[in-house]
Amino acid sequence: MRRLLIQDATVISMDPAVGDLRPGSVLIEDDQIAAVGPRIDTPGAEILDGRSFIVVPGFVNTHMHTWQAGLRSVSSNWTLLEYFRWMHAGLATRFRPPDIHIANLAGALNQINCGTTTLVDWCHNNPTPEHTDAAIAGLEESGIRGAFFHGSPKPDPKPGERHFSEIPHPRAEVERLLRGPFASRNPLLTLGLAILGPHYSTLDVCLHDFRLAREFGLIASMHQGGGPAKTPNGWDVLERENLVADFVNVVHGNDLSDDRLARFVDRGVTFSVTPEGEMAQGHGQPIIGRLRRLGAAPSLGVDLESVVSGDMLTVGRVALSQQRAVDNAAFRAANGTIPDTTTIPAREALAWITVEGARMLGMRDRIGTISPGKQADLVLIRADSLNLWPVHDPVATVVMQANLANIDSVMVAGAWRKQNGKLLFGEIDRVKGELLASGSRILAELGWRPDLQQPARSERVATR
Repeated sequence: MRRLLIQDATVISMDPAVGDLRPGSVLIEDDQIAAVGPRIDTPGAEILDGRSFIVVPGFVNTHMHTWQAGLRSVSSNWTLLEYFRWMHAGLATRFRPPDIHIANLAGALNQINCGTTTLVDWCHNNPTPEHTDAAIAGLEESGIRGAFFHGSPKPDPKPGERHFSEIPHPRAEVERLLRGPFASRNPLLTLGLAILGPHYSTLDVCLHDFRLAREFGLIASMHQGGGPAKTPNGWDVLERENLVADFVNVVHGNDLSDDRLARFVDRGVTFSVTPEGEMAQGHGQPIIGRLRRLGAAPSLGVDLESVVSGDMLTVGRVALSQQRAVDNAAFRAANGTIPDTTTIPAREALAWITVEGARMLGMRDRIGTISPGKQADLVLIRADSLNLWPVHDPVATVVMQANLANIDSVMVAGAWRKQNGKLLFGEIDRVKGELLASGSRILAELGWRPDLQQPARSERVATR
């Protein structure tokens, strides 16, 4: 048995039964956390001097379209409608299986580099089983804890083809995946369904997809919002059919009514909010404050690296600052003065990217906190960095001041994936080269003008 003892660190466990320890020690045996305490004596264990580190649970990114890693910054100036037109109906159609593989590998490695140990890869550019298998292989090769949410492409239909909203999620493909890549060969990989939901599919397709997910015991995750719904009464029918339950994950949800949101919370529905992208692309205000008023909490995701950074610390900070701004503005409007105190402590934001991510995935028994018996998914933040020193409030330091430069080491299931500031994946230059070649080819095929960061005029006209 391999034993590693991180000793004399600042430990933010996010587990009320464990608390925060300063100094604190974490004992890791193989892939699990064996003990957490102020001081642990374990003869024969490898010792890591933690005096320079803040140790936090691995971050959980609950929504990202990882296949877009090779198109970083391409969509940063687009609204959601432009994104639909130019990404799904344009660039996405040029992806080959190797493009999906290298994007998922590079995207997952970047997540590890930024401190994310669990990634929900919401894969909706997989027109063939070969694309799907390439995406899964990229996650597996990276060493991340990956939840692969199998989706479906969104191209414009060709003459004689059905619109994507009319195509049920493929049962045969789900069965193939459960027999193959997800037949317990890699305990780090799990399967979920990235379905269309009532906002983007017909009622018949919607009912089929919810029942499919329930039958196989899989999370059914769907986008909610972004223009008029394909099936405006879809949620009413799903509620009557008792298909709205704790296996349902709503992404965004900006346009849900207060009454419906309350019913969803009561039924155990989880929510993945992507605050920076939602504000940038026109989804509407993130629903964090509305969830908090119901006694619930969001999980958070990056969504699109073609739009924003893949750094979950940034996501958490943006989410916290945005909701504080909304709350402060409401108080000023009602009272004509500055609020007496903040509405949201920094610890809540840290929970959104750890504890609540674990809850969304149904993995609270495995990840999300530094607790004995859970998986050893840990992030070591260099607390003696100039931008963090001196550390008076460790939680606020992590949430409000830490960034990628401070992520020293990352452990997934007891294995170091980043150490001493460097990824331990041995072929980063090769990955970067293949990612550049992939993204450049896809853009060139559609007449992209990288100097202007927008489609060529002919493409803009052709895709309207």
